[in-house]
Amino acid sequence: MNVKNCRKCKRIFNYVMGPVLCPRCREEEEEKFQEVKKYVIENPGSGIQEVSEACDVSVNLIRQWLREERLVLSDESPMGINCEHCGRMIKSGRFCPECKSTMTNALNSAIGGAARIQPKKESRDGARMRFLDK
Repeated sequence: MNVKNCRKCKRIFNYVMGPVLCPRCREEEEEKFQEVKKYVIENPGSGIQEVSEACDVSVNLIRQWLREERLVLSDESPMGINCEHCGRMIKSGRFCPECKSTMTNALNSAIGGAARIQPKKESRDGARMRFLDK
């Protein structure tokens, strides 16, 4: 069992995966996300700071949702986040389209040069049910 302290409320909980938040704090964060999402839809030209103040959510949490591509800033919004590779302003995600393309091409060429691993073929007996003799 993997037991951790919630990074928000410091309660102990059984950690499975994802952010280190207890179920209660995760649910509260999801409610805040829905509130922010609704605000952004109703106010398409708003910036990160404005959304933060209107919904009482930290700027860092909004930036996290933008990086996770759960939120996307509208084209009218003067705000943005920086591409983690080149620093260009983007509306959502971690990388701009050009950097994504470059990384994809580099990865594909690296995979193409390496020996490809063939999936293991299952023998005919592998899929059958077996019974133990008494």
